[in-house]
Amino acid sequence: MRSPRNTATTRARGWFGRGRLVGAAAIAFAVSVVIENAVLAGTGAPTFGAPIEEVLSYYAANRGSVAIASGLVALNLPLLLVFVAGLHGLVGRRGGAGADWSRLTLTAGATLSAIFVLVNVLQNGLALSAGGLAEPTPAFELVWQVHAAAFALALPTLGTTFIGAAFATHASGLTPAWQRLLGLVGGSLLLAAGLGNLAIADGSALIFVGLLGLAAWLVWLLATGVRLVRS
Repeated sequence: MRSPRNTATTRARGWFGRGRLVGAAAIAFAVSVVIENAVLAGTGAPTFGAPIEEVLSYYAANRGSVAIASGLVALNLPLLLVFVAGLHGLVGRRGGAGADWSRLTLTAGATLSAIFVLVNVLQNGLALSAGGLAEPTPAFELVWQVHAAAFALALPTLGTTFIGAAFATHASGLTPAWQRLLGLVGGSLLLAAGLGNLAIADGSALIFVGLLGLAAWLVWLLATGVRLVRS
């Protein structure tokens, strides 16, 4: 019969192992998002305010780059879900206020994943249809506009995920106070950008407010991931 001490040790090792898995998922997700955006930025992806002719030209000439970015998004989705679900499990075992925040994180993260799917499906549609078009059609322009609108609405969802995760991990003693502050500031930037989602979808420079929040999210993910892996 296994002694209580051995059982406790086995459980502790299991928790630490899950913590490392959650940390590794956070790091891999952050790195993948950076690479995805670098691929699109490096090929001159059009802004949401660009003329539709420029959008058509880009997707017709850069189908390979879009395919790489699309593949990375397909990797990002399970990494994000592993992170938010695993974090919910880690925080839930500790109880307290962190458990409520982790439930918010899990719900917002699942919603964010669904929006990412929509954004990526529309982008794939742009790449697939661009090669067969000599000039933009109303249908092509509509897909581009819906793609922009979905991306803009992803910002406040990401902000909610960010704030929930930052408060959940701090309340559970997994992260220090500066990471909670980073989550509050970065998440608030994303929420503020979400208020102007129509303007962002129309090409407003307000998107840079959201991008600052995204950068803060990536820094937080890397810092949290390293802490969990080293635990």
